[in-house]
Amino acid sequence: MAWVVGVGMFLGLLAIGAGITTLRTGWMVPTARRRVTRPRLHGLGAVLTGASVLLQGLCYFRVLPDVPWEARFFGGNALLFGGLLLVALSQMLPLRGDGERFSAGVSGKRWG
Repeated sequence: MAWVVGVGMFLGLLAIGAGITTLRTGWMVPTARRRVTRPRLHGLGAVLTGASVLLQGLCYFRVLPDVPWEARFFGGNALLFGGLLLVALSQMLPLRGDGERFSAGVSGKRWG
């Protein structure tokens, strides 16, 4: 059972890394680029989702101080569903006119 939680924590770290990269540079994994219209929302949602999984794993391995199960359950679910809601909104909201799709100063032009 511990390896399942460990793999989940690893995937949570990957999600946090991808979310921070999206927030800082506007870069996303190629499979999500076509559908995402709001990269900042997508990056924030990825960070929240990854943080939820990572915190649940840290509680499982007792790295964090003893937290009541109610706080872990409701807090973890709030982070997870909040992150998933932001990821869904980043794909469903229409494209904005100010060019947010190419955020962080990256224009639609190719380099070179």
